[in-house]
Amino acid sequence: MKQLNIEYSVGIFMIAGVLSLTFLAIELAGVSLLGNGYTLRARFVSASGLKTGADVELGGVVVGKVTDIRFDPEDYQAEIDISLPIQVKLQEDAIASIRSTGIIGGKFLKITPGGSDIILAPGDEILETESSVNLEELISKYVFDSSKSSNAN
Repeated sequence: MKQLNIEYSVGIFMIAGVLSLTFLAIELAGVSLLGNGYTLRARFVSASGLKTGADVELGGVVVGKVTDIRFDPEDYQAEIDISLPIQVKLQEDAIASIRSTGIIGGKFLKITPGGSDIILAPGDEILETESSVNLEELISKYVFDSSKSSNAN
């Protein structure tokens, strides 16, 4: 009888440990099981380099994640879903910008708060957006524009 109680105790302890480790792994991956957030949408002319799971920063602090990126065939734009915690309130004139973490680093979504008194509700859209700057396009434009001006002389 005593042996059986020890086996049950060890089994319950093992199950609790596995559940705790699973919960910890999911939370560290950035997926919230508790549903204590909301989603906003933003449209960009180009979402080049931005990936699902990218950070969303507000004031230089990571406050959310990019949860989905899809193409809208009606207006030929990228539609991005952003997950934010419920305590983060954004004004209707907030600006969403795609930025680089460095010259060859990844991309993240930077949100600049607005000054409006109207707060965006879950499911609303951030209307003011700035697409990412494509470094290759800038370099090629500079190279080819400078070669045209040197040929004109």
